[in-house]
Amino acid sequence: MKKLIFLLLLSIASMANAQNAETAKPKLYNPSADAKADIDAAVKQAAKEGKHVLLQIGGNWCSWCILFHNKVTTNDTLKTVMEKNFVPYHLNYSPENKNEAILASLGYPERFGFPVFVILDGKGNRLHTQNSAYLEQGQGHSTAAVLEFFNHWSPKAIDPKTYQKKGK
Repeated sequence: MKKLIFLLLLSIASMANAQNAETAKPKLYNPSADAKADIDAAVKQAAKEGKHVLLQIGGNWCSWCILFHNKVTTNDTLKTVMEKNFVPYHLNYSPENKNEAILASLGYPERFGFPVFVILDGKGNRLHTQNSAYLEQGQGHSTAAVLEFFNHWSPKAIDPKTYQKKGK
């Protein structure tokens, strides 16, 4: 009987930990970071690794920003696809630092609300701006929609070689 109770408690603790992982509130954004230097480093890393940069723009105050991050880092499929294709960077937008010059250079993505995502190639060129509303479902984000977003903006997806007929 003790063993059964122990297993039941262990099971409840595991479920609580899984729920906590999706609702945890990590400090993702650094208002005092040198965002330009950090983005330049991410672009350099992306070029070296054959990836794109995924800028997640928002702030530690943004519950949807935290939800997105937690979803992507706790879902094995999303995490694998993101790690294979992107160098992620959390670009701060807060009263302490709105990073206005960077956002202007990215075409004012904040117009879509937060979080908002910008994909850069390995040369720092902006490829796409994604309104996160299209990735939401209920009180969180749709795994299928996020996966589709990641796949549609992966390096392979926009590589012309992907679409050339074999033998040509």
